[in-house]
Amino acid sequence: MFNTKQQSILILFVLAFSALIIKAAQLQVIDKSYQTQANRTTVVKKKIYPTRGLIYDRNGKLLVQNNPIYNLDVTYNALPEQFDTAKLCQLLEIDQTFVRKQLQKNWRDKRYSKSVPFTFLSKVSPQKMGRFLEHLHDFRGFAPTIRNIRTYPHTSASHLLGFMGEADQNDIDNGGFDLGDYLGKTGIELQFDSLLRGVKGQEFVLKDNVGREISEYQGGKNDVAPVAGQDLVTTLDLELQSYLEELMVGKKGSIVALEPKTGEILAMVSAPSYDPNALNIDADRGEVFQSLLNDTLNKPFLDRSLNAKYPPGSIFKPILSLIAMQEGVWESKRFIRCPGYYQYRTFKYGCHEHPSPLSMKAAIQTSCNSYFFQMLRDLVEKEGWNNPEIGLTILNDHLNDFGLGRPLGIDLPGERKGFIPTPAFYNKLYNDRYSSWKSTYIMSIGIGQGELELTTLQIANLAAILANRGFYRTPHVLKALIEPGTSLTNQLAYQTHTVDIDKVHFEPVIEGMRRTIEYGTGGFAKVPGIVACGKTGTAQNPFGEDHSVFFAFAPIDDPQIAVAVFVENAGFGATVAAPMTGLILEKYLKGAISPYMKNTERRVKQMNFIN
Repeated sequence: MFNTKQQSILILFVLAFSALIIKAAQLQVIDKSYQTQANRTTVVKKKIYPTRGLIYDRNGKLLVQNNPIYNLDVTYNALPEQFDTAKLCQLLEIDQTFVRKQLQKNWRDKRYSKSVPFTFLSKVSPQKMGRFLEHLHDFRGFAPTIRNIRTYPHTSASHLLGFMGEADQNDIDNGGFDLGDYLGKTGIELQFDSLLRGVKGQEFVLKDNVGREISEYQGGKNDVAPVAGQDLVTTLDLELQSYLEELMVGKKGSIVALEPKTGEILAMVSAPSYDPNALNIDADRGEVFQSLLNDTLNKPFLDRSLNAKYPPGSIFKPILSLIAMQEGVWESKRFIRCPGYYQYRTFKYGCHEHPSPLSMKAAIQTSCNSYFFQMLRDLVEKEGWNNPEIGLTILNDHLNDFGLGRPLGIDLPGERKGFIPTPAFYNKLYNDRYSSWKSTYIMSIGIGQGELELTTLQIANLAAILANRGFYRTPHVLKALIEPGTSLTNQLAYQTHTVDIDKVHFEPVIEGMRRTIEYGTGGFAKVPGIVACGKTGTAQNPFGEDHSVFFAFAPIDDPQIAVAVFVENAGFGATVAAPMTGLILEKYLKGAISPYMKNTERRVKQMNFIN
């Protein structure tokens, strides 16, 4: 059996174990105070959502703000076996079916846990939540959380600003979001979401058995304060943006205006559009969103300034002129005869009536097609008739220099690169074993037609390059970040890109563009007191009426604005896009529309090209 020493140790162990059993019995059976306290309180971890950063225009005008709204969360394991669902429905103005649906989750889904709060009802008004809180003691397991929704003190810039949405499973898996979190889904809200949303905090509180908060837990030593999102200053001029949107009512298309020296976007309009307040996560958001999504005729969600690709039309002629001169295949004083058409063998390619013969300045002024058909051929045939691949590659390299055929890198999501046809593209298109393609196959590129496609942003950037006589800065919409808790701003810097064109070649092209507005096809863009340079374009559309195009910059010697206007199915650039451009230049440079331009303004606003 046991020796004396072992017996002593065994007896001591039995006595100690008995003492623990007796103490536990006292605490749990005889003395009910500890059990009562455990039943009466529970520790709950609460997420504390930060304030989302505000967004301002370049002049300090508020573009996006926050308004408080409540969510009602529920913890399934904290619910009593029975509670008054009829009263719950009455207080929250919901029905029994909604209650059952919200509480009967798929608990095998990793998004849900019976012990973790989830959203029972979102976007509850303060009035409704106040009524419910008076009866919170009847609904153990329910708890309010305060959130912010985005609202807009205006109806402008919906595509640029973007909208918020609830985190989906992909966001939760890859982005560190939780069920019920909101994040930016498009535009600036998406692009700068990590700056705007801040960092969530947490706090631990003691609650009683009816869900009322008793006190903080352990003096709040485990709590973490939220970090507010950063406020952003954009490059946008809200007044100009709103005016451009007025001009685009009743039209499909886009306008981009930017500051040439800096690349700052002053306005970016896509039409048709929608009121940004319609998607501010209010109660009717789902229905409104679906209605906008189903509008396949107008496509209000399509950002035509960044995502739509168009043939540029004759605005491409100044760019081709610069490249042809740089490559030594053309001189600005070279004259070309135009009898109203360009003829190759038995084929005639049309041109409109104008004086002949023409130099480069006059050809740009009158937008002569024949002049630029020949220019394109001479460039592509630089290494001979039988080597068009070499000439086209040279052209493509220059166009890439101008930011074409690739994204410009604007700080917004979804930018498309347009399309610049390559030798490989034409080799595939004209797959003929007996002959290869030649310059005459692709002459339409010389007048901005054929397979060439640009975005409106790229067209505006071309105007900026011309304004700067050979360089551009990466277009952007973020101007500065505001330091939290201060009025100090951190200004941002953006890359400068220089095109491989000697400055001397810009003079005849810019003079031709000045004449376009002063005496030529762009006369409706003329603004008293402002010397501007521009070019009309009429982009052929095989599916309907041609598109109206214009790009310009002003003033000629100290450019403050470069602008591109593209109006779908509106006809000649001279009659629609040109007068719109004139109004934009005057509005930005003078601050108001003069009496001289009021008739033009009325005429433009009355134009409607949406059937």
